[in-house]
Amino acid sequence: MEPTFENVRKVITDVLKIDGSDLTMDTRIIEDLKADSMDQFFLIDGFSEAFDRTFTDDEAKNIKTIGDVVKLLSEKK
Repeated sequence: MEPTFENVRKVITDVLKIDGSDLTMDTRIIEDLKADSMDQFFLIDGFSEAFDRTFTDDEAKNIKTIGDVVKLLSEKK
């Protein structure tokens, strides 16, 4: 697996306290992981800290899947 995906998965499993072994690029953060608005806030904060990146409000609003996070982080490198 791609290192960015693995690091994103680690943030998700730490923040949401889930196993994460079945996460894929297509996993939807709200629908599949049942993340509420506070979870989403903590996820964005976790991604920012783990990858030393900031996210605009529009970027954060457009994150729907794990693949969206990976793509966004890859574009910001």
